[in-house]
Amino acid sequence: MSWKETAAPVLTRMPTVSRPEGHVPFRRKLTWTAGVLVLYFFLTNVLIWGLQGSGTDAFGQFRTILAGGQGSILQLGIGPIVTASIVLQLLGGANLLGLDTNDPRDQSIYQGLQKLLVVVMIFLTGIPLVFFGNFLPASPQLAGELGTSLFAVQVLIFAQIAVGGLLILFMDEVISKWGVGSGVGLFIIAGVSQALIGGFFGWSGLAEGAQDGFFATWFGILTGQVQTGPLTQLSGIEFLLFGEGELLALFTTLLIFGIVVYAESVRVEIPLSHSRVRGARGRFPVKLIYASVLPMILVRALQANIQFLGRILVSQSPGQQVITIFGTELPWLGTYTAQQGQLQPSGGLFYYFAPIYSPQEWIPALSTQPVDIFIRIGVDLTFMVIGGAIFAIFWVETTGMGPEATAQQIQRSGMQIPGFRKSPGVIEKVLERYIPQVTVIGGALVGLLAVAANMLGTIGTVSGTGLLLTVSITYKLYEEIAEEQLMEMHPMMRQMFGANS
Repeated sequence: MSWKETAAPVLTRMPTVSRPEGHVPFRRKLTWTAGVLVLYFFLTNVLIWGLQGSGTDAFGQFRTILAGGQGSILQLGIGPIVTASIVLQLLGGANLLGLDTNDPRDQSIYQGLQKLLVVVMIFLTGIPLVFFGNFLPASPQLAGELGTSLFAVQVLIFAQIAVGGLLILFMDEVISKWGVGSGVGLFIIAGVSQALIGGFFGWSGLAEGAQDGFFATWFGILTGQVQTGPLTQLSGIEFLLFGEGELLALFTTLLIFGIVVYAESVRVEIPLSHSRVRGARGRFPVKLIYASVLPMILVRALQANIQFLGRILVSQSPGQQVITIFGTELPWLGTYTAQQGQLQPSGGLFYYFAPIYSPQEWIPALSTQPVDIFIRIGVDLTFMVIGGAIFAIFWVETTGMGPEATAQQIQRSGMQIPGFRKSPGVIEKVLERYIPQVTVIGGALVGLLAVAANMLGTIGTVSGTGLLLTVSITYKLYEEIAEEQLMEMHPMMRQMFGANS
């Protein structure tokens, strides 16, 4: 008996959001999408009850990619969903699952397995956060007022973030089936856009401890309220470029917008004609970023989990400086220092595996430790370029975007390539000339852009990778909205191409 037959009774009965029967009108899709987005923003402002202070963000600079909110019920963000996807991508890429996603039963098993893995990841991530890492410290005062133990309060905190992890899972499923785009992409856009707006328009007069945004800072510079120092000296230039002036960050932000929009428009278009409708023609675009930027989320999430492991290990160490295992200090594995209230790796393997997120992290250190900086950049570049290419390949194959699956879709829609025999095998051979190569090149290119964007920095607290993901996902969302509007205006096109939702 195969594992599918054993697990099917459980996996096929996992709670799920039912699919719509027939076509969902575009306005209703927008309503569902907007409703889930409002709910997401609401939940990120629902603070965990029983928490002492705001705690320490275990994900640190990966927060913009993993979404959610520190100290809120959505503490875990999309982390469990993305980590579960990584496991499924690796298992599917190695062909260990033996599932045919075109078979409705296997598809149901796959979705149930994904949900089960998300639940497992909620426990594997949430338990260390609450019980071991002290990243979400329980309030002793509350335990005293309730007349219970501190452990009971910790269980209550874990229950809240577990519920938040399940809520974001089903919110993602609602958008995927009833809305526009994907929930994971929408949540990343929401978090990054919020931080980006704050980076441009933030004003310290609005709240205590708030920082001025780009425009407020430059208003202060032009009116003389902010002292820049002599612009004829290096300190004044550094202030404008890398300091509060953020000119380099502004340039990088605009450059990312331009590069991503241009890269999304670069494509190879394969001509198609309809076999049943005379004169009906179309084109199948093979974009440069064919696998989209979503595989990059998997790569960065893998790095986030590595750094999360390091922070968990050092939190158990005396003095929270050196990773200690079984009473033995292992400085070669990782040493940490406190920077702005957060533990950051300063040496060892975890330091070299930590991505660079701003010019301040590497430009000043070039004069004192250039070898360490170049090793760190090289490791991050290798990880992102090779990981981006590998996960792009897995993504294409497991989401039905490979040559074989795409050829079957084109065949079912009644389209064919002019000048070639009407056969899925023939179409597949034509697609094999482009899709595998473009997938690898696009995945590696996105990884290179992500590293470069991080090193140059961006406006606000947004990481370069987060901004890169946001621009690309927004562009694809715009294309999907335009396609939905076209289908609404011409229902015959939906029937021609087999769209049922």
